[in-house]
Amino acid sequence: MKTKGVFDCFLLSMVFCFVFFQNSVHGRILSVSKPHPDNAAAFARWLVSQSSWGSLNTISSDMGGAPFGNVVSFSDGLPDKGHGIPYFYLTTLDPTASNALKDQRSSFTISEYPIGTCGKTDPENPTCAKITLTGKLQVLNGNSNETEFAQTALFTKHPEMKDWPKDHNFQFFKLEIEDIFMINWFGGPKPLTVDQYLHAKMNKLSVIL
Repeated sequence: MKTKGVFDCFLLSMVFCFVFFQNSVHGRILSVSKPHPDNAAAFARWLVSQSSWGSLNTISSDMGGAPFGNVVSFSDGLPDKGHGIPYFYLTTLDPTASNALKDQRSSFTISEYPIGTCGKTDPENPTCAKITLTGKLQVLNGNSNETEFAQTALFTKHPEMKDWPKDHNFQFFKLEIEDIFMINWFGGPKPLTVDQYLHAKMNKLSVIL
């Protein structure tokens, strides 16, 4: 009986470890379970909420209207409470912010690969999801409720931001989404409207850890 009890405890521990690693990446537990690829809206929101950086592309007037891409950090809200809208903390000493102040047309691309859920799959493989949000990159009013929300969301996800130099003219921006392009499986991009994306239901993990 004692041996059976030890075996049962071992088996329970193995199940716990399996659940933990299935829903964790690099030692952290994913707060929202990965949706099925067919659930495009929920999958897109999951991809944005679990990511912390991407490539933000603007139109460069200094380069004759050529696209300019830049790796930036972002947040779409507090942990487990993302709204789907990317917010940024950008300095006008960098071309991205200065470009947006002249021409708001922008796109923001995120890959699933950095999250760690693609395994050994190449980032360009369709089963390793990628999403591009296209729209207008807008600077937020300094005293608005949305600016306060953006600051809380960004400083919570990226704590070092609050200590960045005050004399570098950092400002809060958001991407007003107008179009969504996402590939998360074979067969081309998933049909997905902005309204569907913004009103998607997110599935929390049901396992108590």
